[in-house]
Amino acid sequence: MHPNPAFRQADVARNIGFARAQGFGLLAVATGDAPLISHIPFLLSEDGTRAEFHLVRSNPIARLMSDPLPARLAVQGPHSYVSPDWYGVEDQVPTWNYVAVHLVGQVRLQSQERMRDLLDRQSAGFETRLAPKPEWRAEKMTPEVLERMMRQIVPCEMRVDEIAGTWKLGQNKPEDVRLRAADPLEAAGQGQEVATLARLMRCPPA
Repeated sequence: MHPNPAFRQADVARNIGFARAQGFGLLAVATGDAPLISHIPFLLSEDGTRAEFHLVRSNPIARLMSDPLPARLAVQGPHSYVSPDWYGVEDQVPTWNYVAVHLVGQVRLQSQERMRDLLDRQSAGFETRLAPKPEWRAEKMTPEVLERMMRQIVPCEMRVDEIAGTWKLGQNKPEDVRLRAADPLEAAGQGQEVATLARLMRCPPA
């Protein structure tokens, strides 16, 4: 997380809501060599204390989870390059604005009996966002094929001990300077979800 406290003013509820809405992140665990990272969809409880996900059984992280394993789940949001020319004041430098929330805790394997329930809740959580499209359900699959595929994945859970967010939106600049940068940033379209980022720059979290 960014050390500047100006970028870490969002409250816990806002960080939880952001992570739940994104529902996708980078799961990182430390090893004796380079850290292991997996890109995973996840479900986060309403109070932010529990993240559920699944991994392919052969995933190196899954193989380490015979015991609870310290881990970090990094959730990336909108981001974009910021040109110093957009501020309209002297002696500025290029930077990058972004939103990110990190969940830190212990990950562990769950009973394989929980795999179907987790699969159903994960798919429902994302399918409902596609309405009015008819919702996909596992019942649409041939039972034997579904059972074979579920044997290849394992249910996992993170007990979340810490949630921290960085909302780097130019809050360290005077308001008029920050606002001047929002329109050209949105027009340039460099990065991801730049319209959302520009909107947040115009009204950053208190």
